[in-house]
Amino acid sequence: MSTVYLNGDYLPMSEARISPMDRGFLFGDGIYEVVPSYDGRLVGFGLHLARMQDGLDAIEIPLRLEHELWRDIAAELIARNGGGNLGLYFHVSRGADTRRHHAYSVGIAPTVFAFAYAIPSAPVPDKQATTPVTAGTAEDLRWRRCNIKSTSLLGNVMHYQQGYAAGHSETILYNHQGELTEAAACNVFVVKDGRVATPALDQQKLPGIARYMLLEILRRDGSIAVEERAVTLDELRAADEVWLTSSSKDIIPVIAVDGCQVGAGDIGDVWLAAQTLYSAHKFEF
Repeated sequence: MSTVYLNGDYLPMSEARISPMDRGFLFGDGIYEVVPSYDGRLVGFGLHLARMQDGLDAIEIPLRLEHELWRDIAAELIARNGGGNLGLYFHVSRGADTRRHHAYSVGIAPTVFAFAYAIPSAPVPDKQATTPVTAGTAEDLRWRRCNIKSTSLLGNVMHYQQGYAAGHSETILYNHQGELTEAAACNVFVVKDGRVATPALDQQKLPGIARYMLLEILRRDGSIAVEERAVTLDELRAADEVWLTSSSKDIIPVIAVDGCQVGAGDIGDVWLAAQTLYSAHKFEF
C-alpha cells in the first residue's frame, strides 16, 4: 500500500509529512476510524463517519465531515492501492501549532490523513475456516472517556500488549465492580443457554460499529435472544460462548479465557448462527 491522502493531496506514503508540532503527534489530540472494504464494498461507512463526527464534536475539533468527500477519498485510495480487501484508516488531528501548550489551539487547520492497508478476506460462517482465539482478563485502567475513539490509545495498547505477551489475542477488561467494559481493541459478547448479552454502553466503552450492526441484525431476525446490560466477570467465566466484535474481523470466537476453557472449548453453534446472519446483512449498513 503506497498512496496516502494528506490534507487534500494524494502522495506516496514515503513522502507524507506532518509538522512535529502537530497536536496529534504531541498529545494524541485527534480522532480516527477504520472502515473495512471488500472489493470496493464498504462496511458501515456512514456509521463510522457519524461516530467520527461525534468524536470530533466531543473534543471540539471544528471540522464537519462531508460524507461524499470522504466517500470519494475512500474510492480514490482503493483505486490507487490496487483494490481487493483493504482497511481504510481515517485520521483527523487538531493540527499543527507554533508552540506546545495543553490548552486547545484556536485558528489552526486540522490535519486530515488517510491510508489503506491489506486485510484478510471477509470472515465466513464456517467453523472449519475460522480460527478461534484466547483472551486474558485485566482490570480496566484506561481513562473514563473510552466512548471517544481518540488517537490517544496508550491505555489500550498497554492492555493489548499485556494479553499479547501472555500468548493471547486480546485482553478482556472489567471495572472495579467486576463488570465487563470491553476488550483492548474489541467489544465483548457472552452467550449462556442460547441467550446473547453484551455490556450496555456508557463512557467506559467504545460504541463499536460491528457491535451495533450485530445487535441490529440479531434483533431484526429475532431467532437469537440478545440484550444489552451489565455483564459480570463471573458471567464471562461461566459462559457457553464468548465473542469479540471488530469492524474488520466481524465476530471472533474465544475458546479460552485466562487459560480456562470456554464452554466446550470450541467454536459454538450460536456463533455460527450469528456469523451467518452478520455475513448476509453487514453490507446493508
